[in-house]
Amino acid sequence: MTSTRICPVILSGGSGTRLWPLSREHYPKQLLALTGERTLLQETAHRLDGIDTVLAPLVVCNEEHRFLVAEQLREVGVAPASIILEPVGRNTAPALALAAMSLLQQGEDPVMLVMPADHVIADIKTFQSVVGEGARLAADGRLVTFGIVPDYPATGYGYIKKGDGTDVDAFVEKPDLVTAQSYLDSGDYFWNSGLFMLKASVWMEELHRFRSDIAVSIENAYSSGTADNDFFRADQTLFRECPGDSIDYAVMEKTDRASVLPLSAGWSDIGAWSSLWEVSERDASGNVLTGDAIAHNTRDTMVVAQHRVVATVGLENMIVVETPDAVLVCHKEHAQDVKEIVNRLKDGDRTEHQMHRKVYRPWGAYEGVDIGERFQVKRLTVKPGAALSLQSHNKRAEHWVVVSGTAKVTRGDEILELVENESTYIPIGMKHRLENPGSMPLEIIEVQSGSYLGEDDIVRYEDIYNRVEKE
Repeated sequence: MTSTRICPVILSGGSGTRLWPLSREHYPKQLLALTGERTLLQETAHRLDGIDTVLAPLVVCNEEHRFLVAEQLREVGVAPASIILEPVGRNTAPALALAAMSLLQQGEDPVMLVMPADHVIADIKTFQSVVGEGARLAADGRLVTFGIVPDYPATGYGYIKKGDGTDVDAFVEKPDLVTAQSYLDSGDYFWNSGLFMLKASVWMEELHRFRSDIAVSIENAYSSGTADNDFFRADQTLFRECPGDSIDYAVMEKTDRASVLPLSAGWSDIGAWSSLWEVSERDASGNVLTGDAIAHNTRDTMVVAQHRVVATVGLENMIVVETPDAVLVCHKEHAQDVKEIVNRLKDGDRTEHQMHRKVYRPWGAYEGVDIGERFQVKRLTVKPGAALSLQSHNKRAEHWVVVSGTAKVTRGDEILELVENESTYIPIGMKHRLENPGSMPLEIIEVQSGSYLGEDDIVRYEDIYNRVEKE
């Protein structure tokens, strides 16, 4: 295919607000299995399987998602060269600069294939063929983007106008419907995919040329960064000072070295529920039914049932999504407006836009069972060999009951071993730790009581995961 070395750079920083309530800030769409058994991140990590010249991928992700990303890659046998952490989101140009710096600092300068972690590509053979062509152009110093061959007048994408050969004539913003139709009719325009191929050195050279403030900020933040187990953490203070910008705005729309290659490989960015409906397998009535969903006299509708039976009668062109703590009902034509619900939740200081009822941690997960005034009940699942931090709480006490498995409990100066149906009590202010020394998952019911039950009431003394933020 190509002898050019290719380093996949997977950008996994998005929050996917238009796919709420499945996608949330702490567990966004790239970490969800939306189109098959593997998550979008896992599919992206395997997108170049079979190409001999592909290097181990670099992943750039949000600090909050680091353990989830590492675990999902481990589950599908992908060992990344590095997982680079962004302390805060600064858009794609700084994220790509972090990846480029990681390669250049090691004396490497391969062609980077930049892939958002939340895209779908159905025709992998065609995609890999176009990647081979892009690699040859990028090896010669071009900044290559892939233009999706449009099949309808989309108003939700930016467009790329092709010039002579592979040259880019212009990048244009999202059009209205009339303009989009004219683009489609002309045959000279592609959808802007957000996929790129370019050498690490070329990216930094052009970034210095057009956005030297970003280039210098990232060079300083990376040089002052530190390795942390499987992760590399850019200097938080310096990174926060970096301006934000996209790859397109920072460089691609300004450079004279841009090339565009047409791509027709079943691409979708799953930008809204309507997009997911389009790429999903539908029944004879055009419905996509997931979970315990029953549809009667219903057409061209998507129903996702996670927690209970969901029945529809007489619906058409609708989206219905049920989770343990939220239900969304909307018309497909208004799917883009789901982000406005997320904004309303943020403005109301609610948490449903941030996390699900089940919250994942590096040691396992916890799920809210019940909550009331001065108490709440959680179910904790601790993975074999995993341990929570040695910690204490200033405003709450905890009572732990083992449901299944074996628990090793540090309780002040005591070390206890508890099995099924045994329990212990952790008073306010006492240092404690929960560990799973066994080979099976440990299930615990935790009853918290006190004047304040927030997750930020934690004093951490030791932690095998090197966390400094709230549990």
